[in-house]
Amino acid sequence: MTRGGGLLVAGTTSDAGKSVVTAGICRWLARRGVRVAPFKGQNMSLNSFVTREGAEIGRAQAMQAQAAGVEPTALMNPVLLKPGGDRSSQVIVLGKAVGELSARGYHGGRQADLLATVTDCLEQLRTQYDAVICEGAGSPAEINLRRTDIVNMGVARAAHLPVVVVGDIDRGGVFASFFGTTALLAPQDQALVAGYLVNKFRGDVSLLRPGLDMLRGLTGRPTLGVLPYAHGLGIDEEDGLRVSMRGTVRESVVAPPHGEDLLRVAVAAVPLMSNFTDVDALAAEPGVVVRFVDRPEELADADLVVLPGTRGTVRALEWLRERGLADAIARRAAEGRPLLGICGGFQMLAERIEDDVESRAGSVPGLGLLPVRVRFAAAKTLARPAGTAYGEPVEGYEIHHGVAEVRGGDEEFLDGCRVGAVWGTHWHGSLESDGFRRAFLRRVAAAAGRRFVPAPDTVFAALREEQADRLGDLIEEHADTATLLRLIEQGPPPGLPFVPPGAP
Repeated sequence: MTRGGGLLVAGTTSDAGKSVVTAGICRWLARRGVRVAPFKGQNMSLNSFVTREGAEIGRAQAMQAQAAGVEPTALMNPVLLKPGGDRSSQVIVLGKAVGELSARGYHGGRQADLLATVTDCLEQLRTQYDAVICEGAGSPAEINLRRTDIVNMGVARAAHLPVVVVGDIDRGGVFASFFGTTALLAPQDQALVAGYLVNKFRGDVSLLRPGLDMLRGLTGRPTLGVLPYAHGLGIDEEDGLRVSMRGTVRESVVAPPHGEDLLRVAVAAVPLMSNFTDVDALAAEPGVVVRFVDRPEELADADLVVLPGTRGTVRALEWLRERGLADAIARRAAEGRPLLGICGGFQMLAERIEDDVESRAGSVPGLGLLPVRVRFAAAKTLARPAGTAYGEPVEGYEIHHGVAEVRGGDEEFLDGCRVGAVWGTHWHGSLESDGFRRAFLRRVAAAAGRRFVPAPDTVFAALREEQADRLGDLIEEHADTATLLRLIEQGPPPGLPFVPPGAP
C-alpha cells in the first residue's frame, strides 16, 4: 500500500504560528496538485466543529482541511480536550466524548494509552493522501510531559517524521528559543528536527541573516524561511480571541457601511466561551463593528447583543448576574432591543435549566427571556442541521449537552425560537449562510432603529478562501519550498548533529 509523506510543524511556544504555517503549507501543496491532509494528534480548544460523519474535532483542523481542499474527518484530530475549568477537561476521542479527566489523571496514564490511536489515525491518513502536514502543540521541549507526549516529538518519533520548528520573532528571543528548544530534546528527537521557520518578522531581512547563519553554525540546521508579519492572518485556532480566521477582521478598520448607519454588535465574553467564531461572519460585513464586552455599560450603544456558546452554561449565567450584565440584558429585551443567544447563550435565555451533567448544579433559573426549558443529557448532541429561515437557506452545526424544550414563542428560529427581538438557537455557524445573515441583519437593524443595509455581495466562504490563499502565498513566497518538499517526500535528513545537553 502506498504511504504518503509527512511533516510535523512544531513551535517554540503556544501561538507561535503553527496552525497558520500548517494551513499555509496545506494550501501551497494543494495548489501544486498534491493530495494533502492536516493532522493534529491532540488539540486543546473550546472551538470545535462537527464533521459530516458527526464527529467533533478542533476548528483549526477543519479550517486546515478547507485550506487543503478536503473534507475534514475525525482522523485529522483524534484527541480533543475541551477545558471545563482550571484543572479538568472533557476528553473527546475520534469525535466522541469519553469522559472528564483532571490534568493529572490525563497525563498520568490516559494520554500514553492514546498514542496508538493517534499514530493509527496518522497512518490511515498517509494511505489516503500524498502528504500529511501535522501540527504540534505548545512546545516540543516540555520536558515534564515528554514521556506521555502524543502530539509533538512522541508522534514524530513514532512515525519518523521530519520536524520544522516555528518561532514568533515578534515576541523577541527567537534565536534563544530555537537553540533552547533543540538543546532540550533527546538525541533521538533532535535527529528529526530538520530546520526552523521565523514567523511575524518586521523589517529588513538582511539584518537578520547574520543571526540565522550563526544559528546554523550552533545547531547544524538551516532556517527554512522568514515569514513577514501580516495583518489579518490566522485561522480558527485554539482559544485566543485574536487568532480566529475572520476574527482578525475585528482588529482592522471596519469597511464603510453599505447603508447610512453602522451596526454595533456586543458579544458577552462569558467564561469558557466556545465557538466565538460564530460572530466572524458578522465582523466580515461592511459597516458591522464587533467587540467583546464584560461590563453592563458596554451594552448601552449596542444594536445587537450576542450571548455566545460556552462550555459552562450555569457558570456563565452566574457570571452575567454577578457583573450586572443579566439585568442589563433583561432591560434590553423589555425595550425590544435585539439579543441573540447561540448554543450555551440560548440555554441561558431559558426559563429554567436542569443540569446534573455539566455543572451538576441541579435546577437553576435562567434569564427567562424565552419560553424554553433546558435539561442537560449525558449524551452530547452532534449534528449538521440545514433548513430555511426568513426565506433563505441556512446550514449550521450543533455541539451541546443541553436539550431544549421550546414551549412557545412568536416564531420558530433554527430549531429554537424568537420572542420579540430576542432570538435563540443551538445552531453554530448559521451566520456563515450569506442570504440568511443578510435577512437576519435587516431584522436586527429594523428593531434597533438603524438605517443599516447589509452589503449584497459579501460571500463569507469566498473570504475564507482568500484567507487560505494568503496563507499559501506566505509559504510559497517566503519559505524554502524545495527543502520543505524534500523533507515531506524523503523524511528527516541523515546526520543532523546533536546539540548538548539534550533532555535531562
